[in-house]
Amino acid sequence: MKAVGLVVEYNPFHNGHLYHVGKAKEDAGADVVIAVMSGSFLQRGEPALVSKHVRAEMALQAGVDLVVELPYGYSVQTAPYFAEGAVRLLTALQCGNLHFGSEEGDIDRFLQLLAFMKKNDHAYQQQTKEFLKKGYAYPRASAEAFALLHGSSTQLSLNEPNNILGFHYVQQIDAQASSMEPLTTLRIAASYHDENMGEGTIASATSIRKALLHKKNVEYVLPASTARLLDHYKQSHGHVHFWEDYFPYLKYQILTRTPAELKQIAECEEGLEYRLIETGRQANSFSDWLSRLKTKRYTKTRLQRLFVHLLTNTTKEEMATVRSGQENHYIRLLGMSETGKSYLNQNKKSFAFPIVTRESELKQFGALASLDQRATACYWLTKPGALHSEAMKQEFQVTPLLLKNS
Repeated sequence: MKAVGLVVEYNPFHNGHLYHVGKAKEDAGADVVIAVMSGSFLQRGEPALVSKHVRAEMALQAGVDLVVELPYGYSVQTAPYFAEGAVRLLTALQCGNLHFGSEEGDIDRFLQLLAFMKKNDHAYQQQTKEFLKKGYAYPRASAEAFALLHGSSTQLSLNEPNNILGFHYVQQIDAQASSMEPLTTLRIAASYHDENMGEGTIASATSIRKALLHKKNVEYVLPASTARLLDHYKQSHGHVHFWEDYFPYLKYQILTRTPAELKQIAECEEGLEYRLIETGRQANSFSDWLSRLKTKRYTKTRLQRLFVHLLTNTTKEEMATVRSGQENHYIRLLGMSETGKSYLNQNKKSFAFPIVTRESELKQFGALASLDQRATACYWLTKPGALHSEAMKQEFQVTPLLLKNS
């Protein structure tokens, strides 16, 4: 059985994702679609709208065959580390291809850029540092460095979010000497940053989340199964998860910690601990705090990742341990179709990493797993008292979902 791998967040799963699943399977000539999915918190520093188990079910209902979790130590990270963890897992799962959506849509352009960057890496790193010294945020600094070195309008644009992630996937496939081959398809109908859904049936996840925040109808841009699961989640939990729900817990952190303690939090650099305290004491909501904290150098995404690490008390030392490459890796299985189960049964003995099916099994895997467990516990802080305890109990007992053929 041939497998194609996807790197996803499904926050939530929408019609654009449905198109991608079908296109990936078709382009790769695959029998099995495997998705590596961020868990409770996401790459751009946000809590997932609904739990990872419900998002996994959304994916299975729409044609994905296996869903595994990208550990927190890689999911709430910059693009290079995010890509590193995802490629490592998909390679371990023996995927023949990694398929991603991009604003470019032509894999040859990514491969050409990889060759150029390998040849000019030292100069690129030096130029990036120079732009950082001028106060640019890292995404802009790296894009400016690339434009300065290459100077060609025909080269792949690194100003587009999916192109950036896609390039890092291709780069990591090469760096890890993975046997996977990359494939890409053009994103259709909606840009990643679009904040308004429009009238079509495909919209960006950003615009869908914004509509949900303002309690607007989103069903026409979602598969029916996603709409049903989303509605059930809201009814059973009372809400979907937004940053504002976590504001009191974040404020507690800065009110009870010294600057020296805050400085140890991952991504708290260059005196940000003092700005966190000063702006946090004045802020009356999460959005207000983010607005007060944001500068040209510190982007919204970077600050949101800092807030996630603050909420979960993730330290620089823990992240350094994860990045050291000495951690024990694992495959955290969230769900499977019957096709996915057959694939596992045929191949799991030759997988590079062991399969973990319960949260309680993670304790044997060191810092990488410890961060996952802490993130899961913090995600459910929005459930008060006994409800939080019940949510945690369910997390530790739940087994991977098996979606049977109808």
